Amino acid sequence: MSGKTYVHGYTEREAERLRDQAETLTGLLHDDTRYPAGSRVLEAGCGTGAQTVILARNCPGARITSVDISEASLGEARKRVQAEGITNVTFEAGDIFDLQYEPGSFDHIFLCFVLEHLAEPCLALECLRPLLREGGTITVIEGDHGSAYFHPDSPYARRAIGCLVDLQREMGGNALIGRELYPLVAGAGYRDVHVSPRMVYVDATRPDLVLGFTRLTFTAMVEGVGEDAVARGMMSRQDWERGIADLYRTSEPDGVFCYTFFKATGRK
Repeated sequence: MSGKTYVHGYTEREAERLRDQAETLTGLLHDDTRYPAGSRVLEAGCGTGAQTVILARNCPGARITSVDISEASLGEARKRVQAEGITNVTFEAGDIFDLQYEPGSFDHIFLCFVLEHLAEPCLALECLRPLLREGGTITVIEGDHGSAYFHPDSPYARRAIGCLVDLQREMGGNALIGRELYPLVAGAGYRDVHVSPRMVYVDATRPDLVLGFTRLTFTAMVEGVGEDAVARGMMSRQDWERGIADLYRTSEPDGVFCYTFFKATGRK
């Protein structure tokens, strides 16, 4: 991610969390992400391939080029795609601020959970725009940690989420970027920009989401920055543990959890 440290780390547990997240949110985020056969698609910032697998399944006839700056992540992505028997993806190392493709090389560009980790997200979108053919489209998906609310409410849980937001900001990213997608994409020169919010609502009647989203995706994500948050004095260890316990508490039978993702599309 342009040389920046990834706030969640590059552990096997984080790779598992990304896989859980992708599988849990496939219908919500990707049912309308489908490119026709023969399309040339650039996935910018593919990471360990969690979204790549979904993109390739949705668009079996498209020719997908997935790039990432991390060779380690690309290695994991290749293994994941090979294990799924997917054959329409090519992986290449590259920095999305300086990709060496000819202008107009792609019909579509796809970014999912990438801009939040960049210090200059608008510049990234501007750098990608020339790679689209005239009339080609871009799709950008991001979350917004400020959209999380839950029952039972807890100031400790809210502060734990705030620690993640603050840590990501210190690293040059923006965990609240979902609300900014319209001005970012439009400001980078794309036209016909449309943003659709995608809310995840979880209660006991949706056990797959209780496990897949509340526990394994969101709470696991926050929990993963605990050592950094405590070491920096953002919260005491006792208060941090209380906050994480309270987030897990929302997955109990009387708990409720809500979070909103934002999906933007635009055209060159």
